[in-house]
Amino acid sequence: MIRVVLPQHLRTLAGVEGEVSLDAQGRPTQRTVLDALEANYPTLRGTIRDHGTAKRRDFIRFFACGQDITLEPVDDPLPDEVASGAEPFRVVAA
Repeated sequence: MIRVVLPQHLRTLAGVEGEVSLDAQGRPTQRTVLDALEANYPTLRGTIRDHGTAKRRDFIRFFACGQDITLEPVDDPLPDEVASGAEPFRVVAA
């Protein structure tokens, strides 16, 4: 399970409290986590990534293990700590 921490306004939009858990299929990447997040919470489509291009919105940042991974390739594997659920994948609104 991947743990995802969302900013308050996205939690409200998704109708969740606290962090969310997503099933991890294979080695998780930014793309697979965001795909799963949007599949489980369709109201988030278009808020984190653009509908047409699937590119990250300018005001959104991603963190894993305390490191800003926003500009890393979206298909790079996430750190083992995030993949195992020990650390969350954080979505932060700038």
